[in-house]
Amino acid sequence: MKTTKKYGKRADVALTLWVKLARAFSVFSKATNKDIEAHGLTQPQFGALECLGHLGPMTIGQLCTKNLVSGGNMTVVVDNLEKQELVERVHSKEDRRAIVVQLTSKGKRLFEDIFPKHAKHVASLTVALTEREQKQLGRLLKKLGLSLQER
Repeated sequence: MKTTKKYGKRADVALTLWVKLARAFSVFSKATNKDIEAHGLTQPQFGALECLGHLGPMTIGQLCTKNLVSGGNMTVVVDNLEKQELVERVHSKEDRRAIVVQLTSKGKRLFEDIFPKHAKHVASLTVALTEREQKQLGRLLKKLGLSLQER
């Protein structure tokens, strides 16, 4: 359903796209967050574990960049994961002044247990699109995101 027809063709198309994108993100986010919460984690905690599990140790600043969150928020996330003994802070091997966050053995076990299940859940949410359509949508969203970062 088209919501506008009064701001000019380009603006009307862009507004309609924005509404569809926002709605799709909201529904998709709720469905993935429900799965994440079933594992006793918040979305930011899961995002940090996912980054560390796939990419290895990194600084809090790098975690912030990967998860699109502020440093203060990520510090709290890491503090809470540390309390659960899922991550630990250690001195970087390359630069002893730098502190990196890494998964503990308990964190690695949790990541290896829940991430494959979560990946299957996310895949189940995308069944309305073919693999080709998913790749095309991914390319288009990346193009849009990168163009906005340049502003």
